[in-house]
Amino acid sequence: MSKIKVGIVQQECSGNKTSNIQKSIEEIKKCASMGAEIVVLQELHASLYFCQTEDVNLFDLAEPIPGPDSEIFAQAAKEAGVVLVTSLFEKRAAGLYHNTAVVFEKDGSIAGKYRKMHIPDDPAFYEKFYFTPGDLGFNPIHTSVGKLGLLVCWDQWYPEAARLMALAGAELLIYPTAIGWDPSDTQEEKARQLDAWIISQRGHAVANGLPVISVNRTGFESDPSGVGKGITFWGNSFVAGPQGEFIRRFSAEYEQSEVVEIDKARTEDVRRIWPFFRDRRIDAYGDILKRYRD
Repeated sequence: MSKIKVGIVQQECSGNKTSNIQKSIEEIKKCASMGAEIVVLQELHASLYFCQTEDVNLFDLAEPIPGPDSEIFAQAAKEAGVVLVTSLFEKRAAGLYHNTAVVFEKDGSIAGKYRKMHIPDDPAFYEKFYFTPGDLGFNPIHTSVGKLGLLVCWDQWYPEAARLMALAGAELLIYPTAIGWDPSDTQEEKARQLDAWIISQRGHAVANGLPVISVNRTGFESDPSGVGKGITFWGNSFVAGPQGEFIRRFSAEYEQSEVVEIDKARTEDVRRIWPFFRDRRIDAYGDILKRYRD
């Protein structure tokens, strides 16, 4: 299968988990009705982005996988007949939690999962309090629509992660995301941050000759502690081709669900004219495993 149709769901989230899940399911159905074979949801789509504050009670949002939330999305994938990429708060054991992308096959079975590897700890993004770094490595998930290189949000800044997925045979790089602005940032700073985010991921597409699918949330979410000013999630979900070209780009402030066609065969064409894999000096990269070259 060379050409595939990908459904992208960019949505706002509320404090009502049932409502968030139902909204996602309706958009999955909508994408399927437009011919989507795979649907990608944003990071932590079942809840508000709870990492703005550190609150032990919020660990109650987590569930085991398989568990109630994963069963709901398994059924949604089966009913819609799509491969479904979700992002769930996983309870692995008491005191051990992960930010986990779960992929469901068209029959509702779990095709695989990826635990977020790079965990940020910045004002309003206190993820190290909640998430243990992933331990499943950078391994593509095999599905009926191809090999999916799943990475999550903060992972998108690291070229090593994209490269390792590509070297393992990923046919698509997929980034469920929750990223936005501090409302007090200047317009100039907001523009710089957004541009950097887009450029980095388009760069991964170019360097690896792979399509990139990045799905971000949108809308304003206040800081429940009242300490911070909240986050305005900047949307701008997009699909880029293997030369970094935009195939589709969403708005900043609106909820959107659309289906985009990707031709995976272009990877072969692009890698023939830009043979970066051929010319890699793997004999000279040993120091990449060091924290810093003193």
